[in-house]
Amino acid sequence: MPRYGRPVLERSLGLSDHARDAIAALESRCTEVDGGRLKLEWGVLARRDPSVVNDLLWWEGDTLVGFCGRYAFGSEVPEATGMVDPAHRGHGIGTAMLGALRTLCAARGDTRFLLVTSRTCPAARSLAERFDGTFDHAEHALVLTALRGEGRMDPGITLRRATPEDAQAVHALHEAGFGRSSGPPIEDDPSGATLVAERDGRVIATMRLAFDPASRGIYGFVVDPALRGRGIGRDLLRRVCDDALAGGATHVHLEVSTDNDHALGLYTSVGFEVRATEDYYEIPVSAG
Repeated sequence: MPRYGRPVLERSLGLSDHARDAIAALESRCTEVDGGRLKLEWGVLARRDPSVVNDLLWWEGDTLVGFCGRYAFGSEVPEATGMVDPAHRGHGIGTAMLGALRTLCAARGDTRFLLVTSRTCPAARSLAERFDGTFDHAEHALVLTALRGEGRMDPGITLRRATPEDAQAVHALHEAGFGRSSGPPIEDDPSGATLVAERDGRVIATMRLAFDPASRGIYGFVVDPALRGRGIGRDLLRRVCDDALAGGATHVHLEVSTDNDHALGLYTSVGFEVRATEDYYEIPVSAG
C-alpha cells in the first residue's frame, strides 16, 4: 500500500487489488462532479499483465488523484482513458500523465493513440488539443438493465462461441460492417469471448462479449449486410442480454457511433439507454 510523502507518478506493472480499489474510488469522485461515465474497461483492468506497464497512477500521499490507462485491442490503434480528481485539477497532473503516456506509447511502438474523453468534461477536450489531438469520432455509451418488450427467437439461428476456424468469416463480417478488423484474435481474448451466429452452416453475424466484474460488454457487433432488416440483430441482442442478466450481470453495456441512427434505434428498441457521449481524439505519439 502506498505511503508516499510527496506526489508520485507510478508506472504500474499490473494492478493490485488496492490499486483497483483506488481507481474505483477516484472514478466515483470524478463522475459525481462531471456526470456521464469513464470508459475504464474494468474487465481489462482486472487482468492486466504484471510484466508490462499499461497504467499510470498519480498519488498524493496515500490518495490516488490521477489515473491514465493504455488499452490495446488487437491490431487497432490503442485507446487511452484518464481522470484527475476534481479537487486536484488545475495543477498540471493531467498534462504530466498524458506526457508520460505518450512516452509509454512510443516505447511500445505506437505512432498514435485515441484519447477517450467524456463530453461532460470540457477540460479533457482542452487537454487533448494541447497535445495536438484532432477529433476522430464520437460514440454514445448505452446501458441495458432490463429487456424491453417481447421478442421472437429464430430457431434456425445458432449462437455459439467462435473457434479459430471461424476467424476468416469473422474478419469478413468486420470488413463488411466496419471497413476493418475489430477486436483481439479469437484465440487470444482472455477478457471475453467472440461469438458467432450461424444459420444453415454459414456464419451470418458476430460480436465480442466482454466479461466485466458485474456486467457484460458487447463490442464489434455486426450482422451480414445482405441479411439486415430481418430481425436477426434484435434476436441476437435479446439472447445475449437475457443470458447476461440471468447469469447475474447487473447490466449490459455497449457503444455506438453518434451518426449510426439505425443501430441506435435497434439498441434502444430492446432496452438500451444512452448514459454518456464520448469524443475520441487522435493524439500523435511524437510531439509536434
